[in-house]
Amino acid sequence: MEKWEKMLAVQHIQDFIEKHLKDNITMSMLAKAAGYSQWHSARLFKKVTGKTPFDYVRALRLSRVAVRLHDEDVRIIDVAFDFVFDSYEGFTMAFSREFGMTPRYYAKNIPPLKLFLPAARDYYFKLQKGEYEMSENTNTVFVQVVDRTKRKMILKRGIKAAHYFEYCEEVGCKVWDELSAIKEAIYEPIGMWLPEKMTKPGTSKYAQGVEVPADYRGKAPEGYEIIDLAPCKMMVFQGAPYDDAKFEQAIGDLWEVMNRYNPEIYGFQWADDDGPRFQLAPMGYRGYIEARPVRQVNV
Repeated sequence: MEKWEKMLAVQHIQDFIEKHLKDNITMSMLAKAAGYSQWHSARLFKKVTGKTPFDYVRALRLSRVAVRLHDEDVRIIDVAFDFVFDSYEGFTMAFSREFGMTPRYYAKNIPPLKLFLPAARDYYFKLQKGEYEMSENTNTVFVQVVDRTKRKMILKRGIKAAHYFEYCEEVGCKVWDELSAIKEAIYEPIGMWLPEKMTKPGTSKYAQGVEVPADYRGKAPEGYEIIDLAPCKMMVFQGAPYDDAKFEQAIGDLWEVMNRYNPEIYGFQWADDDGPRFQLAPMGYRGYIEARPVRQVNV
């Protein structure tokens, strides 16, 4: 339960940042939102998100600026000051470091950008029913069930790929960055194993995509397509943090847990036809994360 409480504390900080993104934010404010000391809040936030609180704030502000410049006919300096950058020069330097181009170049050319999408943690880890943990050797796997509402998926299919490495050989490894540039995305891109009913003849079971709201009316980028996803429940498995160099071992360890896991103990059954089984990008600081569709068993 302690780990879940810490994740909630980080979520409180994220919620505060989102609400006050256009205000001056201090570490004292963030610590008060988390309910811990300033030092502990900052340390905990970086451990969970991989960013210091102010690196997180800066990245989020810069991505919101990029979206404004993409969507609106606005002066760059006005948007910069709106998001609490002190000077045009400082803003230009920060934007260039984040995206590898000046804001002026971006506003004029609108190339694809890899936006910072922090919504994934909030989106996947708002607990809907129960929290469970399983001890695997000395590690802990946290298992949570979340409700997924009706939404759409922008995805790119492979040919015969059954996993990530085969997929990269077939379509290349830039798909993730292209998906990250979709500003309407609800959260970060995912790799997924599609159920048979969602797999077209002559295409792969494994694909990559990103979910967007159900009312999304935009077009799919060239080579991609848009599909509808019905509401479902997902059982999310999160392993312990690991050394990034050992990501394959972390994935294999979690798969062993998932293969032996019996969801009926907690009132669920596997429902692989209800939606894609998916994985988030392996990042050692947060542990490997994968999710599989379930349905609640009538009792």
